[in-house]
Amino acid sequence: MKNTMVVTRKIQLLIDSKDQEFIKQTKAQLYNWQWICFRSANMIMSHQFIQEQVKDFFYLTEEIKFKIADQKKEENGILKSSRQNTTYRLLSNHFKGQVPTNILSNLNNSLLSNFNKEKDAYWKGEKSLRNYKRNIPLPFGAEVLCGLSHTADNRDFSFKLFQIPFKTYLGRDRSDKKMMLERIKSGALKLRASHLQLDGGKVYLLAAIEIEKEQHALDATIIAEASLSIEHPVIVKVGSLEQAIGSKEEFLHRRLAIQAAIQRVKKAVPYNRGGHGKKRKMKSLEDYQHLEKRYVEQKLHVYSRLLIDFCVKNHAATLLLVNQLEKEEIAKDDQFLLKNWSYYSLKEKITYKAAKAGIQLILE
Repeated sequence: MKNTMVVTRKIQLLIDSKDQEFIKQTKAQLYNWQWICFRSANMIMSHQFIQEQVKDFFYLTEEIKFKIADQKKEENGILKSSRQNTTYRLLSNHFKGQVPTNILSNLNNSLLSNFNKEKDAYWKGEKSLRNYKRNIPLPFGAEVLCGLSHTADNRDFSFKLFQIPFKTYLGRDRSDKKMMLERIKSGALKLRASHLQLDGGKVYLLAAIEIEKEQHALDATIIAEASLSIEHPVIVKVGSLEQAIGSKEEFLHRRLAIQAAIQRVKKAVPYNRGGHGKKRKMKSLEDYQHLEKRYVEQKLHVYSRLLIDFCVKNHAATLLLVNQLEKEEIAKDDQFLLKNWSYYSLKEKITYKAAKAGIQLILE
């Protein structure tokens, strides 16, 4: 088992320039790259899918033999290069000079990796082919981010990416982002292939950072069983020990109270003072919507942290989520559960924290 794992940190970036025209042009360039990535991603998936299914398009006799492989390496190969290189050359022919080749290369590699992991599910009808949207993040290799250093006030960091000067905006950072950037700068941590995300006119770095897993004295013979439900967010049991984490009153009732407030504010929106279009009218509604999102995220982080702490305290090397797959299927058909109980988000946070603690997670 690997002793390291990759975690992602979302960090807001500012274009490091006082020239407003330069900032405007740079953002326009980034959005153009995003548009190209959006088109490229769907082209890659379509071509890989067709290559995988090409035998179904040949209504020929059995004497015709072919293989979806490089003709230079395979006797019956029908491709001019490897499957991975076919889609890269496709992108290069269409977009070379319009977007950095590093972005195209990383986009091709990551999408092909996803395709290979999921293709069996495509053939079984368990998944549909991925369809990428216009807000797709821009992937890049860690080697093109250079010159990471402190800003003059020592509060943030500056660097260049594709020769574009950026600086971080950490604000009142209460997380570990600054510490991780410090360790990347010193060489104690490694930055892996990451992404730039454009959202509402803002630029974010989705930094993929390789970290060491926590070391705990876990016993392979001890299994913790956890159940997720709307009555008790988490109930975990190890042997005769059992603990309920959170409660319906604490989580659901508070969330429903926020939703009721959102409905009241929504009815009052037409009577709010205007100005700057609808932005001022909608501000109070958006504040309440963000409040609900922050509340849910914070609670799920707490629940998942307490669950993993319980496993570590009792030396459980394996965590079993009981009847989880069945519950997710039921939730799909129940609008109330689907809207108010974040099964997937809680499972995602448990998965991440379990991996970090060196605990094997099994879904039943």
